[in-house]
Amino acid sequence: MLTLTDQAVAVLRDLTTQPGLPAEAGLRIAPQDGAADGLALSLADGPQAGDQVVEDAGVQVYVQPDAAAVLDDKALDARVGETGEVSFQLQSRP
Repeated sequence: MLTLTDQAVAVLRDLTTQPGLPAEAGLRIAPQDGAADGLALSLADGPQAGDQVVEDAGVQVYVQPDAAAVLDDKALDARVGETGEVSFQLQSRP
């Protein structure tokens, strides 16, 4: 199952606790249309039917079933750039 680094948890908490978002808001990971191994990340109001839910320290990541197998041995990390842009990276777990 996908795991989250402490940095990813902190960044996701900042993203999903913005005013106007529901309490179930989280990051959704799904296969990217037209890309063989690409993944699309987006904010979601909650899980969709069949999603694998990864919860860590109060943040949620919703993984579409088609993406779950690819992410099984990965950790999601996040960085915030100098101008505030957020980037996510996948790391192989030992």
